[in-house]
Amino acid sequence: MAETPVPRNGGPSPAGQYLEFEKPLARIEQQIAEMEAIQASSGRDHSELIRSIRAQLMTERRKIFANLSAWETVQVARHPRRPLLPHYIDLIVKDFCELKGDRNFRDDKAIVAGFGRIGGNKVMLIGHNKGRDTKERIDNYFGMAHPEGYRKALLKMRLAEKFRLPVVCLIDTAGAYPGIGAEERGIAQAIAVNLLEMSRLRTPIVCVVIGEGGSGGALGIGVGDRIAILEHAYYSVISPEGCAAILWKSAEHAAKAAEALRLTSKELKRLRLVDDVLREPLGGAHRDPAGMAATVEKYIVETLRDLKRVKTDTLLRRRYKRWREIGSYFEHLESGGEVRPRVRAAARAARPVPAVVPAAAVEASRVVEMVKST
Repeated sequence: MAETPVPRNGGPSPAGQYLEFEKPLARIEQQIAEMEAIQASSGRDHSELIRSIRAQLMTERRKIFANLSAWETVQVARHPRRPLLPHYIDLIVKDFCELKGDRNFRDDKAIVAGFGRIGGNKVMLIGHNKGRDTKERIDNYFGMAHPEGYRKALLKMRLAEKFRLPVVCLIDTAGAYPGIGAEERGIAQAIAVNLLEMSRLRTPIVCVVIGEGGSGGALGIGVGDRIAILEHAYYSVISPEGCAAILWKSAEHAAKAAEALRLTSKELKRLRLVDDVLREPLGGAHRDPAGMAATVEKYIVETLRDLKRVKTDTLLRRRYKRWREIGSYFEHLESGGEVRPRVRAAARAARPVPAVVPAAAVEASRVVEMVKST
């Protein structure tokens, strides 16, 4: 199968590339195409009508994408034409030199790592690669890395630390590979080691979720000084389908699970799980990959400029503190109105747990009392 091209000019998607909630847009775009064909064949000027329909299209698109549900956001993040890691490398990374292998087992193609320049900054770039065509996706396990992928990533991060180069991580995976081989070779241990070592890596780390941010697969290269997410990407402890299968025993409830997981960029920003949300072109990153890449490049360059001004020890202290506070909430104190973070686990431990008596037990005790009285 030939590689699926990614549009660079914001043009319409080809037939079959519309998501379910985009069907109204597909009909309007079809009207525009028909009017342009009539204008070309008849020689009559329909430009005013075409402009009117285009304005209607833009209004409808803004309306739809301003109110995406969590499940619709997941669908956009998985769009078959959404720009992937190779597209970002082509668009924003100069002089990219890929480094392969983990010096232990093999080279995992699901994770790409190498030196390059982003906006004049020498960096170590690491990211998930889902693959641009069917063969590549199968070879890359759809971006789901094995233990050797995370060990490769850590090896290259340490190399960056040695040469005092910042690390840039582009996250796009449904999760770590769940197969038997990955378990036998220690996938959980590999991710855990990455979490530990990235927390104390003595160089700036910038992470950007460009598509899917699934579970430990994302966290394995996701510990950074700054975490950003694209507007229509998602970041979650588990995929909606996996959550639905556990809670409701069926993946049919994925939409309900997506809402419960609070995985959208707005929710993640509100919960302070990400630092920044990068605005996408209207209709999603696949409508204008070049524009999206420019936004990502600008964010990385500005963030690295800020982080390079911070002393290494201060950087590590802030990074550790940031990740220790993940999962905290804020409580408004009545006296003085001070706002302070409290960790959920600590708060639960300090709070007395009320005794809960099931209704059936209450009814049984009443029956016993009645028997005794008679």
